[in-house]
Order: sequence, then structure tokens, then C-alpha cells
Amino acid sequence: MSQLNKYKRFTITSALPYANGPLHIGHLAGAYIPGDIFVRYLRLKKKDVVYVCGSDEHGAAITIKAKKEGTTPQAIIDKYHEQIKDSFEQFGIAFDIYHRTSSPIHHELSQEFFLNLYEKDEFIEKVSEQYYDEDFNQFLADRYIIGTCPNCHNENAYGDQCEKCGTSLSPTDLINPVSTLSGKPPVLKLTKHWYLPLDKYQPWLEQWIDTKEGSWKVNVFGQCKSWLKQGLQPRSMTRDLDWGIDVPLADAKGKKLYVWMDAPIGYISATKQWAIDHNKDWKLYWKKQADEQDNACLIHFIGKDNIVFHCITFPSILHAHGEYILPQNVPANEFLNLEGDKLSTSRNHAVWLHEYLEELPNKQDELRYVLTSILPETSDSEFTWKDYQARINNELVAILGNFVNRVMILMHKFYEGKVEAETDRIELTDAALKAELGGYYDEIEKNLEAYRYRQALQAVMDVARLGNRYLTEKEPWKTIKTDPEGAKQALHNCLVLIGHLATCAQPFLPATAKKIIGMLNWPNEVIPYDQEIYFNNGHQLNPSALLFEKIEDEVIERQLQKLQAKKEAAAPKSADVLPAKENINYETFTTMDIRTGIILTAEKIAKTKKLLKLTIDTGIDERTIVSGIAEYYEPEAIVGQKVSVLVNLEPREIKGILSQGMILMAEDSQGKLSFVAPVDDFHNGSVIR
Repeated sequence: MSQLNKYKRFTITSALPYANGPLHIGHLAGAYIPGDIFVRYLRLKKKDVVYVCGSDEHGAAITIKAKKEGTTPQAIIDKYHEQIKDSFEQFGIAFDIYHRTSSPIHHELSQEFFLNLYEKDEFIEKVSEQYYDEDFNQFLADRYIIGTCPNCHNENAYGDQCEKCGTSLSPTDLINPVSTLSGKPPVLKLTKHWYLPLDKYQPWLEQWIDTKEGSWKVNVFGQCKSWLKQGLQPRSMTRDLDWGIDVPLADAKGKKLYVWMDAPIGYISATKQWAIDHNKDWKLYWKKQADEQDNACLIHFIGKDNIVFHCITFPSILHAHGEYILPQNVPANEFLNLEGDKLSTSRNHAVWLHEYLEELPNKQDELRYVLTSILPETSDSEFTWKDYQARINNELVAILGNFVNRVMILMHKFYEGKVEAETDRIELTDAALKAELGGYYDEIEKNLEAYRYRQALQAVMDVARLGNRYLTEKEPWKTIKTDPEGAKQALHNCLVLIGHLATCAQPFLPATAKKIIGMLNWPNEVIPYDQEIYFNNGHQLNPSALLFEKIEDEVIERQLQKLQAKKEAAAPKSADVLPAKENINYETFTTMDIRTGIILTAEKIAKTKKLLKLTIDTGIDERTIVSGIAEYYEPEAIVGQKVSVLVNLEPREIKGILSQGMILMAEDSQGKLSFVAPVDDFHNGSVIR
């Protein structure tokens, strides 16, 4: 049944976090908890697996952070690499190695990849105009340019991507681009770069990705098909930067490798370092073998914002190189929101992992449980502190902890913690209990192998529910007087069930599983999923201890107050207001025809999360306008809403719909939108001057 049996070894990666800031719970829910659960499961299945990750220490984000903090890129990466690495270790993510892309072994391998493709004439060498900041005398990397997104009209889109609508961009796509260094419009200047011809690989990519239909998540497969439908374009693999990996060519002075050329190669360089440290052969985990059946199974765990790079760009690089395996799966998760709003590092609206570990010590499994319960596997989900409290108190404490505690207390009360019976081996004797348990194991394994961790965790909790139900039905605390042998057998069945709970909980709640194993007085090591669970006659249990503690209201209130304080600190101030744009003359202004109107109909556009299709009565006519406001307004709630409409904006096709104008919206520093409309009852078509 298991597809895993096809492979001799597994190479598992989680996205390399940027070493320009700490980790938050959105990162955990996106790429790290899912990867960690899957790897722990593979190890329980006795699979040969290497799990690699590391800090992504190149790219414009690092230099931007350094400029903001008045320090050097090296100081930034050293600071955050150690913090991130320490947070992962404390939280218990089971990487085989946590590496860094500033290491010499990574620089050498990245340059080797570039030269391999260069010598095969895979790159297109192109001189083009790129944005240049004359005040700072440097070309601008994509993230050093902000402007208005041509798709959703977000005025703070970056030169490579609009983080509001998710559209991938080039700097020249932006409307009214501005340099983040000087705050001034950049100029275009000629520069030479090396491009990866993604259009050349498109036929191969289409064929390869089509083989993944049904095995890849719908959201991942759909996004890939959407990219391919739009048509791929060559992508520059080099940048004009003063930080990063040197382009290894004589005529490339001052050029660095594009971060998405070098970052995924970090998975390979990390594996090489791990192999050196453990006397292994790294090629077995990354390179194609003579017999295809000997190839490793490569799986990338990422967030949805990295899908294109892991499913289009990196596979194209590997394919062009020719010696490397391709990913079998890329189970990307969607985004996690926090208390009704998007997680935002810039607004400090986040639950930072290092702070959680300090403020709620020894509660790693509690956070793992809550986040696994709400993983954004197919759509965005939300973390709230009240839900955190409820899940711990009503599920971990009341169901799992309660079952284990009751059984252990009764075993010590009636038998001084000794497991004794007429047989040499004490195992499950209740056939119905055994059958139901087997069904839950099947559910856990089936869902784990389909990357459905929420459902797999639910099945683990169902084992605890099964135990509570069985214990309540048997009532050994009562029958100990009337049927002592039956009471003992019931408690022994519960004890074996606890052993199974410890076993199947290991991928999800590793620290809790260890606690249970300790109380059972078993060797402190992982228990494979196919291992029989039993006790030898005369086995002595260790003293019982509570697995979890209730989370009190004061704890939650402190966290909510902390978030509120952050929100107030990030509230708009005069310094947060964007500076005025350059002056325009009156004649330019008069060319803009802005009218009052009213929304007649509104509907969501299929396969998008941001866009609404609006029918608007402008007084001149009824027209269709596509607007990126679906995150903030439900369609049915805005029918009848007065609006201001720029009616003479050149029509533009968006998602196959001809949009004839733009409604005007106000946006605050936190990204919230509000309609700009007349207060009085003006007739539709009134001119706004």
C-alpha cells in the first residue's frame, strides 16, 4: 500500500529561512513542522533519510536589513543564523544538519553549478537596461525597488513580487518605481547578465509537471499550471550586488549569483557537509544512480510563496545540469494568520518562536499540537491565543493527558506499579479494541503519506479517546472488588494502549512520547511503527507525572496584551506616511476623469483570493471593473456601496476579464483598505475634482 516502499533513501528539505530576522509561528506552520513530522515518521518506518536545512544568507534582504540597522551583512547573518539555529534546536526540529550558505563548500558548489550550465551554453547572455540609483551609484536589486503593482495596484509592491496579490514581477513592470535607498525614481542603465531560458525548458516542464497531477497538492499543481499557461520567460541568474557569491567568470566583475540560483543549491551543499561529518556518500541522496530504482526520493517542504522557485526554477537548473534527481513532491502549505490579521514582520504582528520559548518554557509540544491542528494545508488558517488555550485544556489535558494519568494512578494504587499476569507477555486481549486501534494506525499512516497532518493527528487523539471510552466502560476502580481479574485485565489493556499512544504520537509530540515512554519504564529510544507493543510479566512502571498543565487565563491575557501593545506601537504615525510623489502639472491632473458611482453586483473571481469582479453604475454607463479587495470585503456586503471611479483608465484584461477603470481606495500603513466615496447623496456620474 505504501508508496514509500519504492525508495531506498529519502532526501527531505525545509525552506532555508532568510538570516535577516527571527522565526515566527507562520514559518513553523509553513515548512518546518510538516517536514519534521514527515521525517520522524520515515525514521519510525526505518527508512534511510537525511533532513537538511540552513540559513539563506545572501540576497538583497540581507543588505537591506544591514542598512536599516547600520551594520554589515556579515554581522546580520552571524546574529540571525545563531538565533534561528538555536530556536530550531530548542523547539526540537530534527534536522540532520542546519547549515549556512555563507560556507565555503556552498560557494564552491554554487559556482560549480553556474559553470556547468555556462559551459553547456545554457545561459543567454544579455545586455539590458536595469534600474540604477544615481545618488548611491549602484544598480538596484529587485527588492531595492518598490512601486505600484500593475495587477492589484498595491503601491508597495517589490521589484520581484507583489506580496499583496502574489504576482511575480520584474522591476520594469512596476508603475512609478522608487529606489528604497534614496527614495527617488531610479534611472535605466545598461548592464550585462546571464539568463536561464525558462521558455526553452517549458515543454519539458509541462510534461514533467503533468506527471504530478493527483500526487501533488491541488494548490501546488494549480499554481504551476497557471505559471506555464502565462508562458515562461528567461530569468536573470546574476545580479549587480556587493554581497553574495561571485559569478565565476572573468568578465563578471561585481556580479553576484541571483539568490534563487544559489539558495536551493544550499540543500545540496548542506548534504555534502553532513556526509563529510558522518562519513556518508552525499551523491546517493542527490545524484541519479545507474539503476533508476536506486534514486533517492527528494521532497521539498515550503510555504506557498516559494512554489515557483521549487517547482519551476530549481527543477530547470537541475534538469539543465543533468546529473541530479528532481523533486518527487513539493507539499507547500498556505499562510497562517494571527488574531484576525496577516502575520507581518514589518509591523511586528507575530508570535516569535524565540520569545515563545522564553515565555512559555517546556511547552514545545503544546505549540506543535496547536499548529499541527490548524496547519494551512489547503487554505490559509488562523492562530488565536484563545484557541491555543482551548486546544491544550480541552484536548491535550482533558483527553490525552487524562487517559494516561488515570491509568497510571490506578496501576500504582492497586498494584504498586507492577505489571503482573498469568502469562509471560501482557498485550491487548480485547479483540474489538485491537481492531479499532488497527484502523487508527491505518488512518495515521495513510494521512501522513498524503501530507494530511491535521487528519493524522486527529487519528492519534482518537486513540486517546478510545482509551478513555474503554476505561469508562470497564470501570476498574469499581470492579476491583467484584471482579479483580477483570479489573486487572482492563487496566493492562489500557496500559498497552498507552504504549501504542506513545508510539503513534512520536512524529507529532516527540517530547510527550518520551515522557510516556519514561513513565512506562521502557528504553528511551524511538519505537518503530511495526514494533509489537507488550509488557513482560513483572515489569515495573515508573511513577506517574502529568503530561500537560492547563493554560490559565492570565497567560493568554498577557500574550493578547503584548500583541495589542505591538499593534499600538505600529499604529500609523506621521513618519509612517508615505512621502508625497513628485509634482505634476494641472493639465496632467485634468486628464483624469474621476466619477461617483455605485456597485451593482460583486462576485469573487474563481481561482483567486484577492480579486472581485464588480459591475458599477458610473452614471455614464454600467461597466465591469476587477478590483483586488476580496481580502477585505465580502461581495454581498458591498453591493450598493458608493465609490469613486477613475473612468478613463486604459482598459486591461485581468484573469480573462476586461477591467474598465479603477475604484479609488484609501490604504493605511497596515495595509487595510477603505472606500473613497462622497458622503452626500450625489447622483452617479458626478465629477470628482
